[in-house]
Amino acid sequence: MNYRVITVLLLATLAFSSSILEAAKPNIIVILVDDLGYGDLSSFGAKDLKSPFVDSIVRNGMKFTNFYANCPVCSPTRAALLSGRYQDMVGVPGVIRTHAENNWGYLHPDAVLLPVLLKKAGYHTAIVGKWHLGLESPNIPNDRGFDFFHGYLGDMMDDYYKHRRHGINYMALNRKIIDPPGHATDLFTEWANAYIKEQAKTEKPFFLYLAYNAPHTPIQPPVGWVERVRKREAGIDDKRAKLVALIEHMDDGIGKVLQTVKDAGIEENTIVIFSSDNGGQLNVGANNGPLRDGKQSVYEGGIKVSTAVKWPGVVKAGTTSNLMAMSMDIFPTVCEIADAKIEHTIDGVSFLPTLQGKEQPALRDKWFFRRREGGTRYAGKTIEALRWGDWKILQNSPFEPMELYNLKTDPLEENNLANKNRAQFNKLAAALRKEIQRYGTVPWQKPISE
Repeated sequence: MNYRVITVLLLATLAFSSSILEAAKPNIIVILVDDLGYGDLSSFGAKDLKSPFVDSIVRNGMKFTNFYANCPVCSPTRAALLSGRYQDMVGVPGVIRTHAENNWGYLHPDAVLLPVLLKKAGYHTAIVGKWHLGLESPNIPNDRGFDFFHGYLGDMMDDYYKHRRHGINYMALNRKIIDPPGHATDLFTEWANAYIKEQAKTEKPFFLYLAYNAPHTPIQPPVGWVERVRKREAGIDDKRAKLVALIEHMDDGIGKVLQTVKDAGIEENTIVIFSSDNGGQLNVGANNGPLRDGKQSVYEGGIKVSTAVKWPGVVKAGTTSNLMAMSMDIFPTVCEIADAKIEHTIDGVSFLPTLQGKEQPALRDKWFFRRREGGTRYAGKTIEALRWGDWKILQNSPFEPMELYNLKTDPLEENNLANKNRAQFNKLAAALRKEIQRYGTVPWQKPISE
């Protein structure tokens, strides 16, 4: 046998081995929903709501009771999840919007997003649904590492059926603007299912980031869903009934996605991570359980989110973890699962050991939450919080004094100790100032040169 034949056989063997290794890697689906209250799933305590399909993720996997969003609003949490960094460190301290005068973030060109690393690890990468990290190139999904995009570039839709924001159509298939008929939740479900079916035919593992815009406002469930809730829940008020219907409709879509995974024969090799970008919006009827406040707020109701992970054969079904983790920790967890190498600085920490049933120390000592916003309520300034052990310092309005709570003895944040324990107050305030200085190294507006 000559050397040329040997070389060909060796290359063929290596290619076959590589294919085997890729096939062995699990498919990864991250489902991120929008503005879901901590108490707005039946598996997280809701009594007037039925969410059997998200509940099945909880039942067949691990429920996290102490999981936090990086921010109490949309764009920053998404930036944190996809970068593994505190949102300020990738230029997204606030919501990215259509008009410059009301825009509070710009995804930094140097930010390395999750799909970039997963592609290097052999994955096909896709986002279906809400992007909200840029409305034009170079900050659209296909520019930032995703092989495939079928969804919505913008923040919120003014109508679930018309898919416009400020009269602009932000619905796209990769780089092409499209105008499909139908309720956005149904479309995202349909597109996710089509992607899964197609990828299941290949040997390449896939990463699907499925980002529903439900149950964000407008509270617009399809015809029939509200009446179903009213018939079942005697005495429910109209506002709550509409939100429950919108959530149940979304849950039904998630059920269809889970069924597609099963029907495609890939359920045993697919991990599903479910979470929300922030807490529920109280003035539209959201339920954040016993937590104080909701969306927009750095009190617990704005940042604590229902989260669960299902991974057959790895995550023990029906388990619960009180490990504290946050959105940006999903990034290194997924990378470790996929054997994707992280060769740059991140802030997130993998919670894979917890998923594997192993003991794991606290992921960090200090937990920072921050948001920048406009309007007269915020005036372009920030609100922030720091959790350090049992203590939490926060400023929920840029025009109000900072507050201090001991969450162990006061989980509902009712007893402000700012003037009663100055030692703790000063300790946490100093740590928060230092972190804010770190954030100042990264710009959050579009460079003038662009």
